[in-house]
Amino acid sequence: MGVSGSGKSTVGQALAARLGWRFEDGDKFHPPSNVAKMRSGQPLTDEDRWPWLRAIAAEIDRACAAGERVIIACSALRRVYRDILVHGRDDVRIVYLNGTQQLIATRLSQRKGHFMPPDLLASQFATLEPPSADERSVTVSIDAPVDKIVDDIVERLGFDDPETRLTRGSRR
Repeated sequence: MGVSGSGKSTVGQALAARLGWRFEDGDKFHPPSNVAKMRSGQPLTDEDRWPWLRAIAAEIDRACAAGERVIIACSALRRVYRDILVHGRDDVRIVYLNGTQQLIATRLSQRKGHFMPPDLLASQFATLEPPSADERSVTVSIDAPVDKIVDDIVERLGFDDPETRLTRGSRR
């Protein structure tokens, strides 16, 4: 999770490759109306987000029921959004990609072909509620190369230890 431009897709894909899990980009679960709204420079409202979050939660539930391992990149900026996604599951973990607004603005200015305009970054930071300790989340700094960020996530989730990886292998 994290604001637009924090590296959710890039880090998520690299983490999934490292763990041998499937990767899904949460953006693909947006209805076309949400994409059109963001593309036009309008921030989404909670009413816009609810169907999107429920679609991602349904995919998490489906994957868990099938015994699949999946990484889903999703902004999940507020606690209530994460509660919809996790809804009490203890086999789902949130990884928060934390970076400064200045660093992320620089990255967004260099990104091409994404529907989320850099002008909406301030609204993302205004909405952001970093995860609290009771959410069992992992917070990692994005001010590092992707491989280092993935190393940090793997270590913090305990997947760097072969025995732990076997016992935690069902975590998503």
